[in-house]
Amino acid sequence: MASDSGSADSPIQSRYKRVSEHTVHMTLLDMGLCSRRSTRVPLLTKRHRQLRLQWAWKHRDWTMDEWKRVSWSDEYQFLIHHVDGRVRVRRLPGEQLLPSCTAGHTQAGGGGIMLWGTFLWAVLGPVVVAEQTMKAANYLNIIADQLHPYMVFVFPTGNGIFQQDNAPCHKDRIVLEWFEEHTYEFYLMSWPPNSPDLNPMEHIWDVTERQLRDQTPPCPNISTLRDRCLDISYNMSPVMYQKLVAAVLKANGGVTHY
Repeated sequence: MASDSGSADSPIQSRYKRVSEHTVHMTLLDMGLCSRRSTRVPLLTKRHRQLRLQWAWKHRDWTMDEWKRVSWSDEYQFLIHHVDGRVRVRRLPGEQLLPSCTAGHTQAGGGGIMLWGTFLWAVLGPVVVAEQTMKAANYLNIIADQLHPYMVFVFPTGNGIFQQDNAPCHKDRIVLEWFEEHTYEFYLMSWPPNSPDLNPMEHIWDVTERQLRDQTPPCPNISTLRDRCLDISYNMSPVMYQKLVAAVLKANGGVTHY
């Protein structure tokens, strides 16, 4: 008697089992594969990678003494009201506007300040409030009035090294001419494009930002924001600076692991 082929699974069908999305999710959790936001890193083209590698090779034979003479610099904007896009909430459909599921924000962050700063191997240098929109003339004033006397004092023999990124105001003609005129006092380090992760000063700002947001109550005004940012920056452990520089050396031109 012929069998009922419609009621039995085919060899291929019996080999595979349908599983629910929940089962897959729980299995992945059991394996330690949790849902995470992707890590943000600079978007590097092939050219960017080549230039970063060239920079690493150029400095591969530097001694620790030479790295200790680098003054790293950067500017960063701190806002009174900062919304961290990395914060997640768990909610049910239709609850997106509940107070517990929202993060309030104001236009332009309710105002803020721009800080420029620099640090050496184990000590923070000048940190100053800068213009919100950094232009070449403003930047040159900071370099001439803050960086210059600092570098001359710390490196009286003229062997200091200054790092800056490739922001337009940093590469302006009047700024580069100023550095050329003061080469005998300290010299400018070459810098690969699109490499904020290689600059440890960027991560000093990140640590400052995180500590600032952990403080309560929130900053009520610009004056308090400035005082808190400066206080956090100047009370950071020197070990932090050393670890950040060490991470740059270890990366060898690749993405840093801070």
